[in-house]
Amino acid sequence: MTKYLKGFARYRFLLRELVKKGIKLKYRRSYLGIIWTLLEPLLTMMVLTLVFSTFYGRDDRSFPVYVLTGRLLYSFFSQGTKSAMKSIRGHAGMIKKVYVPKYIYPLSCVIYNFIIFLLSLIVLVAVSLFLGVYPNLWTLTAIIPLFTLFFLTLGVGMVLSTLAVFFRDLEYLWDVGLMLIMYTCAIFYNAERLVKTGTAWVFKINPLYACIKTFRDAVYGDSMFVEPYWVYMPLIVAGATCVIGFLFFKKFQDRFILHI
Repeated sequence: MTKYLKGFARYRFLLRELVKKGIKLKYRRSYLGIIWTLLEPLLTMMVLTLVFSTFYGRDDRSFPVYVLTGRLLYSFFSQGTKSAMKSIRGHAGMIKKVYVPKYIYPLSCVIYNFIIFLLSLIVLVAVSLFLGVYPNLWTLTAIIPLFTLFFLTLGVGMVLSTLAVFFRDLEYLWDVGLMLIMYTCAIFYNAERLVKTGTAWVFKINPLYACIKTFRDAVYGDSMFVEPYWVYMPLIVAGATCVIGFLFFKKFQDRFILHI
């Protein structure tokens, strides 16, 4: 472990530069630039609220906050895993010429997407205050699902970045997978209303939904520890996924050069 910590410290400058490069490339040739980070979730929230409030949140003035919390967290998971998945092939030229720890590439992708995600939370704060959803001490616990989500995304991203080197079609399959995940995250509907239909198990095994649920609890000023399962389950899954992801990546990284 000490060896990897020293290696990480040695290449921290490269990691920082890759993160900066990722942010710049994301908004290259965009007139709005970083402003789009704030505008995109706001516009998406307005569309989803307009379409789905008729069915799920007509009497709830704070329904846009409900939609926005789910959309922002899911968007980070989606963008972070997709960027990490393409990171090794995307840096093939550098990998062939210069030796650096290869995990730097998917890690940088997750980090720069997380920074963009944190910036987009400004919109959530503004919308929440406008609609009367005010913070309290429980709001500070939002750091727990955010911390969990980061490592869940990193772990999944490490696995995907490894597999994508050998299976190019994974990029298209993951798009389908993300669509399925989106509909099991209760972004624009109340999952509790579906418990009686016998589909509750779908949410209980979905760590991303658990992160969204506990983050919503924090935003609304409620305690997420009333049902500890939703806090500890995604933490355990995220930790296990990170360990498995890095071990899986380490096992196959020496063969990347033959396939990129």
